[in-house]
Amino acid sequence: AKRRTIGMSISPDGLEVRAPRWVTVGEIESTLHEKADWIVRKLVEMQEHQRRLGEARIQWRDGVVLRYLGASLQVVLDSSPALKKNSAQLETLSADHAAETRYVLRIGLPTNASPEQIRDATQAWLMRRAKELFAERLDHFAPQLGVTWKRLSLSSAATRWGTASADGAIRLNWRLIHHKLDVIDYVVAHELSHLRVMDHSPQFWDTVKSVVPDYPERRRVLRDEPLAPWG
Repeated sequence: AKRRTIGMSISPDGLEVRAPRWVTVGEIESTLHEKADWIVRKLVEMQEHQRRLGEARIQWRDGVVLRYLGASLQVVLDSSPALKKNSAQLETLSADHAAETRYVLRIGLPTNASPEQIRDATQAWLMRRAKELFAERLDHFAPQLGVTWKRLSLSSAATRWGTASADGAIRLNWRLIHHKLDVIDYVVAHELSHLRVMDHSPQFWDTVKSVVPDYPERRRVLRDEPLAPWG
């Protein structure tokens, strides 16, 4: 590849090694031997990560439980006249001081609805709520950072939580709605900070820290607590 050094990356497919065209096979093999312990450890970690994702895969049926703002959200199918087909209504369940907040999302579908119908109706509601909440948080942090955002859109990217363009366009992954508000706020502040500093220099991280002092911990949650596969 067109690069200056030998690079390695671990993915669900295994180990990928990329090297400059002038590097010999022998040099690559030597590097692999030097990094053997790291490679094995990362492969094992990836296998465990994939195992956890497999166990967490969503089974779309009446009563399925998801995460919403860090709390549990139970999807209940309701074909009563009170709900239009595919519409949704959120209910907050009372919780005492020892229990977390819990939610119920009533979806206007019959109990024999297909998994695809349940998934699509639930996703449509979550995406609407995500866009509303993200806009609120952008409006909260933009004045603190001295920036102005122009446009918000949602993404379904597999690996990126957000992007920002110099023209003020912000793009955020709608699945952030599964995380707690403080994690969402970190991503929002991160992207708004790019409207001041477009790279990831120390100046950029100082900008993020000015509004989210504990951003490393919030960032760790995104890295270490993967969401269940959607599908």
